[in-house]
Amino acid sequence: MRQIVLDTETTGLEAHLGHRLIEIGAVEMIERRPTGRTFHTYLNPERAIDEGARAVTGIEDAFLLDKPFFRDKVDEFLEFIRGAELIIHNAAFDVGFLDAELKMAGPQYGRIADHATVLDTLLMARAMYPGQRNSLDALCKRLGVDNAHRDLHGGLLDAQLLADVYIAMTSGQVALDFAFDAGADDRHANVLGDIVITRRPIVLRASTEELERHAQRLDAIDKSAGGQSIWRKLTADDARAADAELVH
Repeated sequence: MRQIVLDTETTGLEAHLGHRLIEIGAVEMIERRPTGRTFHTYLNPERAIDEGARAVTGIEDAFLLDKPFFRDKVDEFLEFIRGAELIIHNAAFDVGFLDAELKMAGPQYGRIADHATVLDTLLMARAMYPGQRNSLDALCKRLGVDNAHRDLHGGLLDAQLLADVYIAMTSGQVALDFAFDAGADDRHANVLGDIVITRRPIVLRASTEELERHAQRLDAIDKSAGGQSIWRKLTADDARAADAELVH
């Protein structure tokens, strides 16, 4: 599965009041492992940043004057996210701004839902930790993700932190919605309002040294029991069953 962990920064809190994107940061993961590929850009919002947003991000209006407009980066951005599952914290906020920017860029771009599916980690966290604070900082602290370098909000930094948080949140879960029994279309549904976790479990193979120690331990058990241990008997039975399946 290809996933894109995404975060945005904006001039203010309300897209419908004309606030705009000023930064997009995104990190690619495949099978829950970061690939090293990222998308990051600052954007000229063509308007002033609210004081509250400036205090949170540390981004000044003058810094953005020579940055590209969203319409100049839209094709590159959509190519990066196309076909992926977007992992976003408080997805309704970011998707609302992205949809507004896509609309201004041109009707041919549609909406985010036309290009990718969405998983909201805030909804996931609220279900997992009801009644607790579930901001990105709170989740970092709860899950042991180091965010000591996060003095200000930043699109790419927050996306990287969220990737670590998501992996920690889902490390013990295979599929909250029994996705392995669902069809492909069901597994890739847009989930702004529902929590869907679809991932393949990580298989850790024993090393040669560990297998040798295991065999030595079984030898000791066999000697103590005066015969073949139950573990070895079950292993032998499984092997015979597998051989029988191959014959048939």
